[in-house]
Amino acid sequence: MKVSEIFTSIQGESTYAGIPCTFIRMSGCNLRCTYCDTTYAYDEGRELSEGEILDEVRKAGFRTIEITGGEPLLQGGVFPLIKRLVDQGHRVLIETNGSQDISGIDERAIVVLDIKTPGSGMSEAMRLSNLSCLKPGDEVKFVITSREDYEWSKDVITAYSLLGKCEILFSPVFDIVNPVHLARWILDDRLEVRLNLQLHKYLYGPHCRGV
Repeated sequence: MKVSEIFTSIQGESTYAGIPCTFIRMSGCNLRCTYCDTTYAYDEGRELSEGEILDEVRKAGFRTIEITGGEPLLQGGVFPLIKRLVDQGHRVLIETNGSQDISGIDERAIVVLDIKTPGSGMSEAMRLSNLSCLKPGDEVKFVITSREDYEWSKDVITAYSLLGKCEILFSPVFDIVNPVHLARWILDDRLEVRLNLQLHKYLYGPHCRGV
């Protein structure tokens, strides 16, 4: 498998924000979102076997693992890797961009499924059939670039009856949408979603890698 980086930090997003986590960032992505903050993962990386990845995870010594990208599900080796990690007792989060079939992911893993909003430039690439594969404990993330994205996301939530089905995250694009404004919209609409700030960017700055 081609891996961009493996590092341990404080989880910055999702309902697991604030928890120590080892990240496995896979190389390669089929989308080109307007706000992408990991463009380096498009191409760069090193070839690692499943055993080499597991060895680095073991050395890190933390229970929570996130497999991210890029787009991790583009590499077939990710699926048995997920199984090995959960077999070893890890809590495994899979962050995927919403364009790939998630049905083959081990059901013990936690899927964090991005649904790309129109502001990403990639909303037409979404595989919305993935929403029927979600289970309790999985998460759906909408990255919000504008008020229009916010309204669009509400419509998707309604159309697919997502409230109560899984965790729903609304994440403002750093330095584009004021999180205070997004919080106000959520409160005004009495919308039962989680405001999802990128904690690592507030801790280390928006351009720091390996955090």
